[in-house]
Amino acid sequence: MMPKGRNDNHPKKGSSIKVHPIRCVEAIRQIKLLLRDQPRNLCLFTLGINTAYRANELLSLTVGQVRGLKVGDVLEVKQSKTSEYRSIVLNRVSVTALNNWLACHPKGCEAKAPLFLSRRGRRALSVSAVNRLVKNWCKHVELAGNFGSHSLRKTWGYHQRVTCRASVALLMKAFGHASEAQTLEYLCVLPDEIKALYLGLEL
Repeated sequence: MMPKGRNDNHPKKGSSIKVHPIRCVEAIRQIKLLLRDQPRNLCLFTLGINTAYRANELLSLTVGQVRGLKVGDVLEVKQSKTSEYRSIVLNRVSVTALNNWLACHPKGCEAKAPLFLSRRGRRALSVSAVNRLVKNWCKHVELAGNFGSHSLRKTWGYHQRVTCRASVALLMKAFGHASEAQTLEYLCVLPDEIKALYLGLEL
């Protein structure tokens, strides 16, 4: 029996537990299907995997910040680590998810209301709540690996790099990293890209 207060999933002092991006596009489709009748969660998931925002930055959004936004509009969020503002451009799936959630948001008429309300509807969701949600969604579609709130942001970067072949320099800028090596390590693509170097050339 686990001693009271102990969490085996918590990193030991000086170490960390790395969460993974959702690499499989089909798994993303399955999660969206799972959340089709949960507009808040579908909006959170969709916005999370289509931006480079951290979970706490997404949770800082208010109804007034996103109401009326259209495809191609710019959304600015204050970064939690640097206090600087970072801009993203909203794509079609993000705007659709936002509009569907705002249409039934219990405080959709209040500009200062948190976009992602907690179950009780008094305040914003917590990062720990998002962490649990992401873990449950990934478990439901039987994804192997360690997943959490950071997986949303990592998923965007992973597919930008692997699917769209975005440059590491651009992704480094989007994530606010100090080096390209940090970005590759963060996205869990460094081992794959090194492997590809060996397999892609036969002299």
